[in-house]
Order: sequence, then structure tokens, then C-alpha cells
Amino acid sequence: MARPFKKRRICALPRFEQFCPRRTDRDVPQITMPVEEFETIRLMDYHGMTQQECAEQLGVARTTVQALYTAARKRLAACLVEGRPLAIAGGNYELCQTTEACGCPHRHLRRCPYGQKGTISMKLAVTYDDGQIFQHFGKTEKFKVYTVEDGKITESHVLGSNGAGHGALATLLQNESIDTLICGGIGAGAQNALAQAGIRLFGGVIGDADEAAQALVEGRLSYDPAVHCDHHGAHDSNHTCGNHGCH
Repeated sequence: MARPFKKRRICALPRFEQFCPRRTDRDVPQITMPVEEFETIRLMDYHGMTQQECAEQLGVARTTVQALYTAARKRLAACLVEGRPLAIAGGNYELCQTTEACGCPHRHLRRCPYGQKGTISMKLAVTYDDGQIFQHFGKTEKFKVYTVEDGKITESHVLGSNGAGHGALATLLQNESIDTLICGGIGAGAQNALAQAGIRLFGGVIGDADEAAQALVEGRLSYDPAVHCDHHGAHDSNHTCGNHGCH
């Protein structure tokens, strides 16, 4: 019987999950970095931990950290040299649930949102229209909002946009304590407004809103980190803005 892989302990999910070069061929394949690989970069390169300290934090052997770190550096190198988009998602990890000081810089700075069970770990909004993901962020009239606790969706409701559009929608979501958004097409200005509001973006998604929300919670959502929409003010009734329609 194969030995199961031990899950790596992660104190908090990365604040920024998508990186794209300013100029890129949209057909260039994206590189996906698992969350635990990103964690080795964060702990060792950003916070200056040793491999042994990083291993203790992740709850794994030092040799495992070496392998994760090497793989992460290779992915970063490919992104920089080849100009490929980078997404941080998925992997084999579990969020830290301890209420004791664990040594992670997140906890030292009192920024770890996963300190104990029962805390809200995500408040997610999806651009919404009749059960589907609405494909133009700036013109959405409704969002479906999901509360996620301990890795499960515990509540959902529909929120009206009150006529707000484009950048103003970021303020609306921020006022509702939304920290994550799933949508179809979205322009650069709105993306910047979301980033300034501290809202993580998963764009270029199509299909059923409930299914997309569940897929994100389970770490299997397919999305486009290079999503954009250049058709503001020039849409016709047959155009949809997603990862398939805006160039």
C-alpha cells in the first residue's frame, strides 16, 4: 500500500495569487505553483528562515522543504525568462488551526486569519445572473455572496450592485467585507481598484456560480490570470466578456 503524502501546514493563503507580464502572448501556457511551494519562498526568501526552521513550520522533513523550494525556484525562473503567467493555487496542504503561537511571521504580526476554528476564512462574491457567472464585471447588477468557514460554504445570499459600475463596484464589495471575487471579463481599471481594496481576483470563469464557488473552496477552480476586457462602451447584445471573447 502506498504511503500517503503528509499535508504541509500553511498559516495563511497568499494575498496575491496571480502574476502576469505586461506584454504576453495569450496562448503562452500558465505556470501554476502549489501553495506549499510558495510558502517555502515566503518563509525562506522573504522572511529569512533557514531550511530547518521552514521545515518545522510546515511540519515536514528538511529534505521535503529542499525539494519544494527547488521546484518553486524553477517555476519562478521559467516565468521570468519565458514571460509566462503565474498562478498560485492547489497543492497538498492544510491551514494551520492552532491557537498557540506557531512561529509564523503571519501570527507574529497578528495577520493570520486562520488562528482558530469557527473564524470566517473567506467571504466570496461571484458576478451573478440567473444562476450563472455574469460575464462583464463592470455591468453586473448582482453578486452572489458566499461565507466560507473551516473550508466549507456555510451561507450565501444575493447582493445588488445599486447601479454602481466598474471601479465603484470594488468599493461596494470592500464595504461588504468581500475578500475574494470570481467573475468573467474585467478591465484593467477595475482590476486595479480590486487590488487596492485587497480583494483577490479569479477572472475569466464561466458557468454555474455555485459550482465555481465550490470549486474555489476545494482548490480546483479553472480561471484565467490574464483575463481582461477591452470592449467598454462597445458591447453588442451578442458579445460576452470572458476568457474566450476579449482580445
